[in-house]
Amino acid sequence: MRVYLVHHGVAVGPEEDPRRPLSAVGLANAARVAGRAAALGAKPDVVWHSGKLRAKQTAQEFWRACNALAEFAVTKDLQPDDPPQWMRDRLRAESRDIAIAGHFPHLPRLLALLTTGGEAGVEFPINGVVALVTDDEGETWRELWRIDG
Repeated sequence: MRVYLVHHGVAVGPEEDPRRPLSAVGLANAARVAGRAAALGAKPDVVWHSGKLRAKQTAQEFWRACNALAEFAVTKDLQPDDPPQWMRDRLRAESRDIAIAGHFPHLPRLLALLTTGGEAGVEFPINGVVALVTDDEGETWRELWRIDG
């Protein structure tokens, strides 16, 4: 099973639009990162996002580039301050390849929890993606590759 942790692209400020959609630069960057992920073999069966507009738009770019036949859905446990243990536990119950479009500080915490058991010091690429794989039903994960945003 593979998981692709995707940090949303650059959003406009809340003073410009309180819904915080991706900026033109953010949208172009999300498409570029998604295209590079597809070239590296990313083909998720499902694409989840937090429901926030910037995460949804980023997830749509990943979905289009990597597998437009994948399930596409908003899901719980992906808000910026949600405990990463919630998503880790959900991933243990999955067998599908999953792309997760979300936010800081949740994604760096989830990456650290999956790869090191939660130790600090795990870097996450801003507006980028980290691909992980597990061979033991989500007990341990290792990084395959990453793309800087």
